[in-house]
Amino acid sequence: MASSGHGSGRQEAADRRLRLIAGHLHPRIAASECKAEAAESDPVRAKTVPKRRQEVMKWNGWGYSDSRFLFNKKGQAEFTGRRYRLGGLIFPSLKDWFESTFGANLQHKSPPTAALNSSAITPPNLNEPFLQDLKSMGIPHSLEAEDRVFRAHGHCLHEIFALREGRFGRLPDMVVWPNCHDDVVKIVELACQHNACLIPYGGGTSVSSALECPPDEMRSIVSLDTSQMNHILWIDEKNLTAHVEAGIVGQELERLLNESGFCTGHEPDSMEFSTLGGWVATRASGMKKNIYGNIEDLVVHIKMVTPRGVVEKSCQVPRMSTGPDIHHFIMGSEGTLGVVTEVTLKIRPLPEYQKYGSVVFPNFEQGVACLREVAKQRCAPASIRLMDNAQFQFGHALKPQVSSIFTSFLDGLKKFYITKFKGFDTHRLCVATLLFEGDREKVLQHEKQVYDIAAKFGGLAAGEDNGQRGYMLTFVIAYLRDLGMDYYVIGESFETSVPWDRVLDLCRNVKERITRECKERGVQFPPMSTCRVTQTYDAGACVYFYFAFNYRGLADPVHVYEQVEHAAREEILANGGSLSHHHGDMNKRPLADGQKRL
Repeated sequence: MASSGHGSGRQEAADRRLRLIAGHLHPRIAASECKAEAAESDPVRAKTVPKRRQEVMKWNGWGYSDSRFLFNKKGQAEFTGRRYRLGGLIFPSLKDWFESTFGANLQHKSPPTAALNSSAITPPNLNEPFLQDLKSMGIPHSLEAEDRVFRAHGHCLHEIFALREGRFGRLPDMVVWPNCHDDVVKIVELACQHNACLIPYGGGTSVSSALECPPDEMRSIVSLDTSQMNHILWIDEKNLTAHVEAGIVGQELERLLNESGFCTGHEPDSMEFSTLGGWVATRASGMKKNIYGNIEDLVVHIKMVTPRGVVEKSCQVPRMSTGPDIHHFIMGSEGTLGVVTEVTLKIRPLPEYQKYGSVVFPNFEQGVACLREVAKQRCAPASIRLMDNAQFQFGHALKPQVSSIFTSFLDGLKKFYITKFKGFDTHRLCVATLLFEGDREKVLQHEKQVYDIAAKFGGLAAGEDNGQRGYMLTFVIAYLRDLGMDYYVIGESFETSVPWDRVLDLCRNVKERITRECKERGVQFPPMSTCRVTQTYDAGACVYFYFAFNYRGLADPVHVYEQVEHAAREEILANGGSLSHHHGDMNKRPLADGQKRL
């Protein structure tokens, strides 16, 4: 950044724009920028996330406050609320799976979750000059304890566990809500002027400790909540791009684009809550990346506010060859370099046709071989995800109560055919879920090609319902962690990318390492460790692990968990994998101040 910085005398203080000149502004692009400025008076706005998010979302758990898994008085598992298709349904197999997998007992409940007692929260450490200047500018802000607590954490296990026990640690001293890019510029300038710290806050779904406040920070810490910056500023139908404010939530971005006949196709598991700016800052990946690409494939232009000015390219074009791409140090920076305010994305017309599917394989090895061949032939559907046997059993336990005798009969026939007639072992088989999108005729041709490849590796078509249910479960599985902590079970996920020839060894070795480490650290019951192959590439794949154990009898379960996870990541590196495919870097901490540390 030093070589591309600018002296205060070289640019008007009122503008503070830093442009990395990599070519002249094309007249057509300039016209698009004028279009953006004109559209700002009447942009398309998403449903605004309430400033007091705790009114609709959990402050100490995942997701919406009215949605959760629980065991009712009859000991049956159910899912509450009406936001998801699973709402109000009973899951008859979940209790038995839960107790047998973790050695848990519904009679052994962990201590109740601590209530949020605002009077017990440490008063804010205010920077009065910063606060007074902020007030004079009319930028909304809050000093309330609940607002500060809500934005003091992401969704790492240790963060949620501490909140459930009523331990809050260092909190932001205030929250600010900019309404647009210019507000962010003003806030960052004030932070530099008065030596305050800024932590950008998008959807709050971080799992890399990126939102934690340093406990030894003596200066005032300000949480910059981007949720009110949620406009689509313009849609360019000719060039298939959209210019969008970074605080928009994923599901709202897709809804608004869909209304105009377009989509981005970017669907991370967290898309209900995560934001466009968060996707850019964490270099995110989505479930349908095979067609639409990862976030780095979708981004055309980024605007980011830093303590040295506004960083952006000089034009909005699909590619340039003039030197290193500034976008590649913005993406993945996780708030350490600046606040992403606006993003131009590639968009596509809505797919004409969508079809789910699934394939059952005799074992994980043949499933991986099939996915490798699909990747080699470059015919992967929008989404193809292979679950190992443990995850298959997990998914089966999440099957809702059957309301139709006919449906139950058909399920029985399928199981009989697969296990008795075809000879699949229920303790070894695995399942891949599929999602095809595009032109109807091409989708049907594509589907046949994938199923033909699967058949060469012993795969059997297992129906659209299983594929659709597996895709839908992605959005509710995160709620199970809160259920587990109610009964002394803690768990988390982590992921990696790995070359194809190391996938099987890595999966096996990491699971074995987790089991061994848990036993050595006094975990009384065998842990659950399971994985799925979630995204495929020419040279390798993303492998996503779930890991959980019963922590009864452990004095410091979170410390034990972190030791085991650290060992698992060491094993990943030893087997040729990466530290992360899309979850971010645990070593990054976003912090902005007058010393230009943003």
